[in-house]
Amino acid sequence: MTAAKLKIRADLEAQFEDLAAETHRDGSELANEALVLYLEREKRDIARIREGLDQARRGEFAADDEVEAFFEKRAGPGT
Repeated sequence: MTAAKLKIRADLEAQFEDLAAETHRDGSELANEALVLYLEREKRDIARIREGLDQARRGEFAADDEVEAFFEKRAGPGT
């Protein structure tokens, strides 16, 4: 596989270079680690969305009182 060509915004490139220098890590290693973490997160989020859609298709919805209890439990002060 050949190296990918990406256009990186100047502000992100500067942050990337700073982090690589600060952590004494190779830029390729740092970029690969970032891509692995991003791809894992995206795949996990997509799987959760698909599961939610599958539940909705099966008619598995939370009852109104369950939804209200969920949000009351997580409401911050003054809300």
